[in-house]
Amino acid sequence: MKHSPTARTPLFDLDLLKALVMVADCGTFTSASARLHSTQSTISQKVRRLEEMAGHRLLERGSRDVRPTDAGETLLAYARRMLALNDEMFEALSGANVGVTVRLGVPDDFVGGPTTHMLAAFSRKHPEVKLEVTSGLSRDMSYRYDRGELDLILVKQRRSSREAVASWPEQLRWIDSAKHPSIQLDPIPLVAFPPRGLYRDDMTHAIESIGRRWRLSFICSSLSGIQAAVADGLGISLLPARAVTADHVVLTPKSGLPPIETMDIALLHRPTADAVVKELARALSRMFGPQRR
Repeated sequence: MKHSPTARTPLFDLDLLKALVMVADCGTFTSASARLHSTQSTISQKVRRLEEMAGHRLLERGSRDVRPTDAGETLLAYARRMLALNDEMFEALSGANVGVTVRLGVPDDFVGGPTTHMLAAFSRKHPEVKLEVTSGLSRDMSYRYDRGELDLILVKQRRSSREAVASWPEQLRWIDSAKHPSIQLDPIPLVAFPPRGLYRDDMTHAIESIGRRWRLSFICSSLSGIQAAVADGLGISLLPARAVTADHVVLTPKSGLPPIETMDIALLHRPTADAVVKELARALSRMFGPQRR
């Protein structure tokens, strides 16, 4: 049965163990005391206390040097491990390895793919940084950013509606089901995000501008849900070009639907953000290419 430590189990003092290791490494009490900035008598007392605790003679004292006994060799192996672990613990708590947490918010359609590849490369360069990535609707990301819950956000917004570190035009596409098209139905069924969700007003205004009627056939807050609903023939929708799948067909101008160019992808962080947050922002900017400020 594995021994469990109790209140009666003696605890070896690391200071005593350090004295034993130094004597064993130096070969003499005199050299060890000099290395530890102590006196020879003090080092001898520490070794004797260890021998009393261990119940064994730990060092053989010769005329010129000292050597560990068999029991001493055993204790030395543990002592070195305990001292190394102590140093490791101190280093971890001193701040050398205490990482910085960066809280990043991104829309659903940016999770995975190039974004994940970029974050992985960033993490390899900065192993001390912990990334906390939250995905969801852009309005939710903006709300949490304003509340101080996120350090850096990549969101979709109406063009130039909010000052950003950088921004890029969002390429939008009208999409329909490849197998069960809905564009010829009257009224046109629409698959959309919830009220105040992106692209919803753009869709309805565009359809009304060409004199067509519309109805909301499916509402979902999940991008994957919108994609699946369109693919299965529940209606048409307006989504970023990157969200178009093989189960969709992109509606061309022949469908009568006008192009929508009202949205930006915007990158936001506070002027007082940590340097590592700003570096991550620059990495995101490089991923998107030329930017508009």
